[in-house]
Amino acid sequence: MIAIVDYGIGNLFSLRSSFAAIGKDAQVTADPEVLRSADRIILPGVGAFADAARKLAESGLQETVLAEARNGKPMLGICLGMQLLFDKSYEFGEYEGLGLIPGAVRPIRDVIPADYKIPHIGWNALHFHNPCPLFRYIQEGDAVYFVHSYYAADCDEYVTATAEYGAELTAAVQRGNVYGTQFHPEKSGNVGLAILRAFAEVPSC
Repeated sequence: MIAIVDYGIGNLFSLRSSFAAIGKDAQVTADPEVLRSADRIILPGVGAFADAARKLAESGLQETVLAEARNGKPMLGICLGMQLLFDKSYEFGEYEGLGLIPGAVRPIRDVIPADYKIPHIGWNALHFHNPCPLFRYIQEGDAVYFVHSYYAADCDEYVTATAEYGAELTAAVQRGNVYGTQFHPEKSGNVGLAILRAFAEVPSC
């Protein structure tokens, strides 16, 4: 069973529907016991980093999420959920993340041309960098759907894919059993479903 962490932020039910579409059992939960008994964990997220970090801490689920990741359980952070995996974010201040992947979340405005719109919204091709089990069913150049104003930086060692939006921005990362996608697989059609199917098959560390 795949547990989708319910801490008050994220596209929870569209994620559950996406897993249902590929025949995988996924449960939206705020119960630490369900997270501990799950085979894999999804950490979703939309909105502002500080608000999400606060809500995750206040939910009482943060320590369970950290413990399960450190125990080798496959975990996938999506969009803001991916950003939470990093050491810190500089979104409207400086805020601590979960520290599961070294790096920092920074404004895309600092690296893209001035005439590019923010947020970055739309479909962009993936450019693979390092081998990643999430991509076993897709190909270089397949397009996925993004909505974001900040990106993961200072993390080249862990970048598995980038997308071009006036600059090469981090699209996906992996550190051992911890994975992240800046894009939304649940909004990325058949390519996104293939990525979720691959995540549902990755083994524990």
